Amino acid sequence: MITTLAFRHLLVRKIRSLFLLLGFSIGVGVMVVLLSVGEAMLEQSRDVSLVGGGEVTVLPQGIDVEAMRTGGLGAMFFTIERARFLTRQALGGPRHQALVRTVAPAIEGKLLYLCPANDECRPTAVRAGGEIPSRAVALGAGLDVLEGRWSDSPRDSAYVAPSAQQLYDEMDRFHLPSRADSTWGEWHYFNLVSGPEEWWYVTFLVGGEVSLDHRGERWGGRLLLTHRRPDGRHDRYTAEVPAAGVSFDTSRADVAIGESFVRQRDGTYRLHAAARGVGGRALLDLTVRPESNRYFPPVELRDQDFRSGYVVPALAASATGRICVGDRCSEVKDLPAYHDHNWGVWRGVTWEWGSARGDRFSLLYGGVYGPERSNSSPFFLAMVDSLGVRQVLRFGPIRYQGGRSADGVAGARAPERFSLTGTWEADTVTLSVTVEHALATDMEAATFRRLFLQMRGRFELRGRIMGEPVGDRGQGFFETYLTQ
Repeated sequence: MITTLAFRHLLVRKIRSLFLLLGFSIGVGVMVVLLSVGEAMLEQSRDVSLVGGGEVTVLPQGIDVEAMRTGGLGAMFFTIERARFLTRQALGGPRHQALVRTVAPAIEGKLLYLCPANDECRPTAVRAGGEIPSRAVALGAGLDVLEGRWSDSPRDSAYVAPSAQQLYDEMDRFHLPSRADSTWGEWHYFNLVSGPEEWWYVTFLVGGEVSLDHRGERWGGRLLLTHRRPDGRHDRYTAEVPAAGVSFDTSRADVAIGESFVRQRDGTYRLHAAARGVGGRALLDLTVRPESNRYFPPVELRDQDFRSGYVVPALAASATGRICVGDRCSEVKDLPAYHDHNWGVWRGVTWEWGSARGDRFSLLYGGVYGPERSNSSPFFLAMVDSLGVRQVLRFGPIRYQGGRSADGVAGARAPERFSLTGTWEADTVTLSVTVEHALATDMEAATFRRLFLQMRGRFELRGRIMGEPVGDRGQGFFETYLTQ
């Protein structure tokens, strides 16, 4: 009887019955989905391969999450580049302190091989992980320690909150080449503006077949000072020193080239640079203090025999001390300054580079053209403010336009203006530069002849970052190469 009534209802009330069946189907489907999600969450909560705690998990770009869980081949070689910088500034720095309470770096399920001590090596495969105890506890993912202590070591503390000495030692130090190479070069570069129409380029260079034990004579050091005088002329001063008179430190920024040196202590640089040129003797005795958070972390490009590294410990800094040219000395205070550090193999290598300071941002752009196209780096534009790096964008070719005279080489020409457009997902900014001064250096090698241009000019920045309009103006230094 009930079955007969049901079928009659379906036949008589077809539309109503269709809606009732549709609603019942949707309800059943939602219930199945909820049960599946609940079962998956329960399974994952019991999975030792997953990191617990926290509200957001940051993983390497491009990784297969399922492969990471199961330890498949797709998870073996992934890593998060510059994880220390992300922990300290990009995610855990002052910019997001109202939103992000704790950042806890962790390594999960890495494949290692162990060999017993004092025995023939018979490697045993193990799975290992690592984390910062205090940060893991703050995230609610601390270990239940049954015996002993689980607390931060000095290295743990230096990773998440280094002192100024630890931070700058980690960023700014000297390197050794992978093998003997006459085209190896590594240098500290500083520039400082001593007047509206006057500035200095300062380079402490170590190059050749470099070694710490001073073996061989095919390397040495060179100090190069370039002074742009208020009258528009450029004076160059140099001091060349053989390997026996050069020392450098692979654990910090310290280098000595004859009587000239750079020393870094507690994040402050002491420069003593003495060299001779046509104008006599030039001496710079300065203390350079980087501004807080205005740095760019080390990056390195490696491909077989090619290696190129770069770091900017002081995107914006102030210089105080004494500058002497000939017999005239002057005391200077809080001059705008900049410092970066370069290393690598420079055979057939050129670059695009610029650093500028505006009212709001410090800007840095650059990229390297290696001897082969395969080892050329992506070009980046970094926007940095008092809270650190605001955004890093990528850009394509720089659009150079017009022409103007350049000092240094007879008949040399430099661009009159140029622009580039950086993008990253929805963010877009355009940097436009008007060149006001240019210095050309003839760079001649066996394989090419190019002009190296060092330019000074005004910039204007316009665009949108994270949905907000941004703009700035100021002055900066810029470099490029022109083929002869």
